[in-house]
Amino acid sequence: MGGLYLGIDVGTGGVRACAIDAQAGIRGFASVALPAPRVDGNAIDQTPELWWQAALAAIRKLGDTVGLGDVTRIVVDGTSGTLLLVDAAGRPCSPGLMYNDARATREATRVAAVAPRESGAHGASSALAKLLYLLSHDYIGDARHAVHQADWIAGRLASHHGISDENNALKLGYDPVARAWPPWLDQLGVRDDLLPEVLTPGTPFSEMDPQVARSLGLPPTAQVAAGTTDGVAAFIATRADQPGDAVTSLGTTLVVKQLATQPIFAADQGVYSHRLGERWLAGGASNSGGAALLVHFTAAEMERLAPQLTPDQPTGLDYYPLPKPGERFPIADPTLAARVTPRPVEDGRFFQGLLEGIASVEALAYRQLARLGAPRLRRVIGIGGGAKNDAWTRIRHRVLGVPVSVAEQTEASYGAALLALNGSPP
Repeated sequence: MGGLYLGIDVGTGGVRACAIDAQAGIRGFASVALPAPRVDGNAIDQTPELWWQAALAAIRKLGDTVGLGDVTRIVVDGTSGTLLLVDAAGRPCSPGLMYNDARATREATRVAAVAPRESGAHGASSALAKLLYLLSHDYIGDARHAVHQADWIAGRLASHHGISDENNALKLGYDPVARAWPPWLDQLGVRDDLLPEVLTPGTPFSEMDPQVARSLGLPPTAQVAAGTTDGVAAFIATRADQPGDAVTSLGTTLVVKQLATQPIFAADQGVYSHRLGERWLAGGASNSGGAALLVHFTAAEMERLAPQLTPDQPTGLDYYPLPKPGERFPIADPTLAARVTPRPVEDGRFFQGLLEGIASVEALAYRQLARLGAPRLRRVIGIGGGAKNDAWTRIRHRVLGVPVSVAEQTEASYGAALLALNGSPP
């Protein structure tokens, strides 16, 4: 299998393009910034044409250093839950309601009344709540398809609209277990003909539009395939590919995701699963993480204390660091208070105790996933700012009891390119 494979990541701050070869080697990256979305209280939206122009610019910029005439397949990922209405020709009939747009509170209440607890369609920021909002505010007009951000960019590359994937469609109400749109959508008055056709991520659905291909220096024979969300693409980028493989994001919060052989849902803990072919990506998010550290130390102070860490000499402190009361996973308790006492006199020892505490929360999270049906933890790959702390990685290895490494690559565009190469999820 030769040629090049192109991944396009439409993120919050810009569009990034990545080209890889048949051996998954990176041939080039290019990125183009996007302006900030319009914000009006809970309403957060953007003109979709901005995404398209940035995608074109990113591909052209990539073409300055990489010969794109050999591109075989293209996959686009986008922010989860970002939705718009388009007409039969793909022209937008509405603004793009962004992933964090939460204006659809009334519509979310309607969804909650009929949707199963395990559905990904709950909440004011879900794509389904956004669709109901658009339909009730006279955006329907000539609308023919409700599509997600990634769907629309891929549709424009191919001039073939109304196609989505099993990951993006999750928050629109799609049932990934039955692999179908559920009948309860009828109770909400959702028109069947507006819902996109849902494919497995990586499934080719069209060749490129010849005119678009020509303008970008791409072959018209290049296939456009169903995409995924930015979060799933970033997971794929880590090369985690076996049941039991897990990825921990050590950012402001602590997010864990693990490959499983069966779906895992625990609505009361915010645990749900994306379908990845015949496997599942189960995940949950704790309020612990970087924000809990910043309650006690500045970033500069943590950098100064890092050399004092002794990963192989546990402090014995039993902490559960939180930035404020309340936890969702692995302990579902909206009143849970942080446990960060007793505080030793030495700042370095206190800092290590906090890191050990977050590692313990991480271990508890994976044990909870196991209790819910996840396979035995095999290895953990770290991403995010905290993963760069070598001493913390060693602490986490000791606490988790499995190999812990740092991801070589976390770019969602690289994950999208891998999806294009393999034609299916890992």
